[in-house]
Amino acid sequence: MSTLATPRRSAVASAIYGLLDPIPYGCFVAALIFDLIYVRSPEMLWVKGAAWLITFGLLFAAIPRLVNLVQVWVTGRGTSLPGERLDFWLNLFAIAIAILNAFVHSRDAYGVMPAGVWLSLSTVVLLSIAHVAVAVRHATRRSFVHE
Repeated sequence: MSTLATPRRSAVASAIYGLLDPIPYGCFVAALIFDLIYVRSPEMLWVKGAAWLITFGLLFAAIPRLVNLVQVWVTGRGTSLPGERLDFWLNLFAIAIAILNAFVHSRDAYGVMPAGVWLSLSTVVLLSIAHVAVAVRHATRRSFVHE
């Protein structure tokens, strides 16, 4: 029986990260959908709903990023995988774009498009790539080997 040693991470921090990490992704995807609906319809409700979803996504994005910051860059400096670092940077860039998107969505509804759609789309694409990097990391990681 052989096992590869991995650094121990806080179970509480991992649970908080696991619970809160999907929420911003869902909010940003819903905001993109609302923006796309607003492009096709004159109803201002959609763009205002997207603005609220972006705001909630940003609020819920802060805690998982702080947990990820500590786990990747402080406690796991020598042992963190490149996929974890890529996930951190992609999420950080996506949050920066989402902050810019929140400012764009604070304008008048008719002044939001087309910049709002492009910013929402780039946020979702960066987060999607980050989620794929995490999935690939977990698929290739061999922390437990049962023989």
